[in-house]
Amino acid sequence: MPSASVATAVAVKVDVHRRRALYASIFGWMMDGFDMWLFLLALPLVIKYFNLSHAAAGFLSTTTLFVAAFGGVLAGIVADYIGRVKMLTLTILLYSIFTGLTGVANSYSSLVVYRAIEGLGFGGAWTVCAALVAESAPSEKRGLWGGFMQSAWPAGWGLALIVQLTVVSVLQTADNWRVLFWIGALPAIVAVTLIRKVKEPEIWLETVRMKKELRARQQTADVGEQRESLKFTVFQLWAKNLRKRTVLGFLLCTGNVFGYYAIFSFLPIFLKENLHLTIVGSGPYLALVISGSLAGGLTSGWLNDVLGRRKNILFWAVGAIIIVFLYTRVIHSNNVLLAASFLLGAFATGIMSGFSTYLGELFPSSARGTALGVLYNGARAVGAFGPLVVGTFSAKMGGLGGAIAFLGMAAYSLCIIAALLLPETKGMKLRALH
Repeated sequence: MPSASVATAVAVKVDVHRRRALYASIFGWMMDGFDMWLFLLALPLVIKYFNLSHAAAGFLSTTTLFVAAFGGVLAGIVADYIGRVKMLTLTILLYSIFTGLTGVANSYSSLVVYRAIEGLGFGGAWTVCAALVAESAPSEKRGLWGGFMQSAWPAGWGLALIVQLTVVSVLQTADNWRVLFWIGALPAIVAVTLIRKVKEPEIWLETVRMKKELRARQQTADVGEQRESLKFTVFQLWAKNLRKRTVLGFLLCTGNVFGYYAIFSFLPIFLKENLHLTIVGSGPYLALVISGSLAGGLTSGWLNDVLGRRKNILFWAVGAIIIVFLYTRVIHSNNVLLAASFLLGAFATGIMSGFSTYLGELFPSSARGTALGVLYNGARAVGAFGPLVVGTFSAKMGGLGGAIAFLGMAAYSLCIIAALLLPETKGMKLRALH
């Protein structure tokens, strides 16, 4: 009986640590979404204040996203060495502080500098949150937990919309956008207090122990393929058993990220200029997109555990292609567009919802953070050109709608090809080493 009581107590304690890791990942990714969308919703105000062209606005967004790609790769590598929780805290602090500093920018060049540095922290959030969730979730619920985490992004978007609408309505001044960025600095305070009680995943701690033992063993014996686990984490991705997954995983992420940024970076401006809606007037449309994103993320997480990783991605990618075309090129009725906004958000987020689970399962813990960082943020470096391409070529492709439709559909088609060539990983146990 005493042993049973001890076992129960240990199980409860482990479950508490797992839930705390999930909550920390949800918070980190939600605030990352809040930070990005606070900027995008403020962008029309910034364009007007500094009298920027679409190309200049696109360059500002592209700079943030391009630096974010480097930050994400760096965060993933460092997280494999110092831990997921420590790195998550650092990323939140960095993107929150420099979002606040964006509010004091007095020129276009200073905006570019502040957003570039903010991108370092912003880029690392998904990488670390995805690794933390993948390694903390029970195997039978890994897809659902990934859905919980991914749905935090549109929740942050919704919070940003509420803040933006409130500030714009209350402060009707030319520089009211500054207050939006000052509010964006607040997550730094929460990060320090919330995440300090979160413990590192057991699989990561086990990996550290096993690598230490492996180093000792290889002095006197041949450790076989496990020696790959002792290499610098970036080099591990190109080991014989992982290089195909690395290439296809990169293509999968590239299609998704490029498509998402190409569509949503200019969505507030598309609604305003093409449908002649004011920023406040576009609120209902954005609210439906956000609601759909929440529903899509959660539904995808559930389907990920039911259908499997590959079928889940294929379902959402095909749906995204259809809805992007209808939304930007076919639907002209405001009422129909309102309903379609829900589906646009659902399919764009649904495909992303399975990535943290799927990519985490494709690679061992010795390089999981690096894999997530390199693949997703390497894709983010390519996707960073999405806003710039849309802004620059919108005049040649029938306006913003034409550019968004063509680029979005092509990007999600790449996701389909990559998913068909990758292996299924549903129900697999995470590996510590090669």
